Amino acid sequence: MNNNKTLNEIKSNRPEGRFIECDVALNTHIADKYKRVSKPNIPNISESAVLRHYTNLSRKNYALSTTMYPLGSCTMKHNPLVNEKIAKFEGFSSIHPYQSEETIQGSLEVMYELQKGLCEISGMDFFTLQPAAGAHGEYTGLLIISKYFKNKNEKRTKIIVPDSAHGTNPASAALAGFEIISVKSDEYGIVSPENLKKVLNSSVSAMMMTVPNTLGVFEKNIEEISKIMHDNGSLMYYDGANLNAVMGIIRPADIGFDVMHINLHKTFSTPHGGGGPGSGPVGVKEFLKDFLPSPVVVKDGETFKLHFNDKEKSIGRMKAFYGNFPVILKACAYIKALGGEGLNDASEQAVVNANYILSKLKDKVKIPAGNYCMHEFAMSLKGALGDGIRTLDVAKRLLDNGYYAPTIYFPLIVEEAMMIEPTETESKQTLDEFVETLINIMEESKANPEAVHNAPVNTSVKRLNEVEAARHPVLHW
Repeated sequence: MNNNKTLNEIKSNRPEGRFIECDVALNTHIADKYKRVSKPNIPNISESAVLRHYTNLSRKNYALSTTMYPLGSCTMKHNPLVNEKIAKFEGFSSIHPYQSEETIQGSLEVMYELQKGLCEISGMDFFTLQPAAGAHGEYTGLLIISKYFKNKNEKRTKIIVPDSAHGTNPASAALAGFEIISVKSDEYGIVSPENLKKVLNSSVSAMMMTVPNTLGVFEKNIEEISKIMHDNGSLMYYDGANLNAVMGIIRPADIGFDVMHINLHKTFSTPHGGGGPGSGPVGVKEFLKDFLPSPVVVKDGETFKLHFNDKEKSIGRMKAFYGNFPVILKACAYIKALGGEGLNDASEQAVVNANYILSKLKDKVKIPAGNYCMHEFAMSLKGALGDGIRTLDVAKRLLDNGYYAPTIYFPLIVEEAMMIEPTETESKQTLDEFVETLINIMEESKANPEAVHNAPVNTSVKRLNEVEAARHPVLHW
């Protein structure tokens, strides 16, 4: 470019309507070191070559559209494509949150219907759709609990968290200003009333629990635990990460929980991969409704409106506007499509699939919580592999065999843990193939341990130095 050309000269040579004025004058001097000295090396290739290039790049990744995704605790379930199509409807995709309520009645109705549906599924009385993820939902729920006790002039500064909890539980509690008290699981992998009583006192505001828990076991003492907590004046918080095992079967509010979050991106089939987007609506019982963040959607006759809670009680807005609306929309479509019976069936099939895999592996590995599970289970590979081979090696070898690796080394209370969750949509054939592959790798670890230890070898990125990668990650090249 000739830097001495005037703005008008350049504009006169551009097609009508195609010129965009810049804030910086185009005749500003550009230093020589920033000027191109040769033409850009842009390849001249065919359309088919471009298509093949990007298609092959996509095949280097793992996705539910290409392989089983048995990522325990994360519930990587199928996202129906019809929901993606609905989210692209112009009536939803072309609106703006600053529009007046009168012009977005359809979108407000979707939010209202989802709030109502989540209340029916969970037993809670009110929901906010603002939280953008599960951990954000935890934080929101804990702020509600904190504000509730502050409003009662009670100083309760502690949260009880089982030792098998998701790591976000104690992190969210700490962020909300609470001190964390850990309660140990018993030999069956659940919280016993006796262990709870040892750590419970008048400073405890609530207990956070996941039912079923992270070992894939239903907390059979939950009603007694809820009574103990309520008799102490404390509340019960439900981590909804594993709701996919019980939706349509039990309701958290019915077994004693007062506050909960739901991972729409886990339970109600909205996209989960790539770090988002997520959504973590928070539900509460009637006595906590005034502490919810504003606004929530209410129905006034045939009109849908935004309702703002009392500023003195509400914890305030947790996210701009209404939450992650496209995720909310897809979750609502999923619930409407399945209905109560369909949600029940999905839970039952998830439990059947997990128990089927467990039954195939229970004689080859250690199952710390017994021979039955809910929608997922944790197993220990300690003692089941060749010398020097760890669970990490098995996970890497699964990548070589075309499977995304299950969760490993979680929960922390299980040595050499591998956590498997097949979800409800995988067929018996797929489950059999996965189990056969896993058993073959375990046998290979004894016959040819070097091959397993060096895995993966078939992926675009080979085995990394784990310590080096953690301490000195290469984020770009």
